[in-house]
Amino acid sequence: MGTLTYDGVVVEFDDRLLAHLQIVIVQKLRCGESFLLSWKDAVSIGNGRSSVWLHPSIPLYFKFWGSRPPTINRQWIAELTASANSAHGLVVFGEDGSHQPTAGRGGEPNSQHGIGNPDEKPPTEFRPPEQHAP
Repeated sequence: MGTLTYDGVVVEFDDRLLAHLQIVIVQKLRCGESFLLSWKDAVSIGNGRSSVWLHPSIPLYFKFWGSRPPTINRQWIAELTASANSAHGLVVFGEDGSHQPTAGRGGEPNSQHGIGNPDEKPPTEFRPPEQHAP
């Protein structure tokens, strides 16, 4: 389970999905483009949807759980890129095109909140970032 950290928000994604998102996001930001990134939340954090506005001037950090980069699916990259270039922005979806829950959310780097893989056991508790103790 990897994480994407942006402006204090930590979002967990499956490493394979995160690797594909990284390629698309970096392509857009490298061109100086701002855009919306949206995903469906895991049941453990409310089963809703979340979005963040990505801007090239805000630092972005990708952390992968595994040490080996996955094989890249060029078709999936093309579909994610088309989504990123649409009026809706980059809407996260699985390699099979499904929009099942794809991400969990934590309040700080290395948090263990949320799930990104339906086979993983959900955490027993989630507190939104603003409620985390210092």
